[in-house]
Amino acid sequence: MIILERWYSNAMKVVKDTAQLYLFEVQANKKRLVEPFNMSLLKWIGSKQRMAHEVISYFPVEFGTYFEPFLGSAGVLGTLIPKTAIASDTFSPLIEIWQSLKKSPSVLKEWYRERWQKMMNGDKVQVYEQIKASYNSKPNGADLLFLTRSCYGGVVRFRKADGYMSTPCGIHKPISPESFSRRVDEWHKRISGTTFLHLDYEEAINMAKPGDLVYCDPPYAHSQAILYGAQSFSLEHLLSVIEKGKERGVYIALSIDGTKRSGNLICDLPLPDGLFEREMLIDIGHSMLKRFQMNGKTLEGEKVSDRLLLTY
Repeated sequence: MIILERWYSNAMKVVKDTAQLYLFEVQANKKRLVEPFNMSLLKWIGSKQRMAHEVISYFPVEFGTYFEPFLGSAGVLGTLIPKTAIASDTFSPLIEIWQSLKKSPSVLKEWYRERWQKMMNGDKVQVYEQIKASYNSKPNGADLLFLTRSCYGGVVRFRKADGYMSTPCGIHKPISPESFSRRVDEWHKRISGTTFLHLDYEEAINMAKPGDLVYCDPPYAHSQAILYGAQSFSLEHLLSVIEKGKERGVYIALSIDGTKRSGNLICDLPLPDGLFEREMLIDIGHSMLKRFQMNGKTLEGEKVSDRLLLTY
């Protein structure tokens, strides 16, 4: 009788393991398909807006709450349109923008309209510098919102010592308030299920439960040292947080440097063995940051790819 019970127990374990392996393979091979969404709210360096649908195609078909702890311009979030999500960032003026969009989209429209009209009715560069000075004296979402859409190349950069925004005025004419309002209305619908929090990425990832999905798009160590928060970011620490999340049964996807160059260096970041189950290359075209650094010169030799790493 004891031998029979042991045989039955072992047999059931084999069945359970086989079922789990089958479900994993089904999950891994299925594709989550979404339509491309190219109506950005903010201009932000490193935005995944244009290729977000491809990134999302590698997400699990089913998951619980969606987490995006390096929010930026929310290109993936806006394309995914999750039913339930927690989106966060350590940059408080940025989170102020997203929280205002969720709570009162009319406020965003007025922030933009007021600054756009001042620029169109005065000296463009002078008004831009006034708005930038207002932001630098007291960082806030209202000024940052307009600066992202009117600065040179959409490259919002900050001085390491004190966070001073230094990007000059762009040569383009910012989109009209009417066009921006349409974007606000569309984005307001898309983020209806999202809660926006001012959080460190570790706090956010630790909130995720088994079956939840976390998408990480952190600052890139080689190429984004001039961007807000990149100076103190530690990839090694993020990887340790991801490992703990994986152990809890959280699905985690990480975008990180692929064939991107920094000067003449092709970025090759060492990753712990066994942490990620799959890896893809996502073609993201030309580097806008490199274009900024080269004063708008052509970039035929500066193609960029990201590595998309998956713990599942």
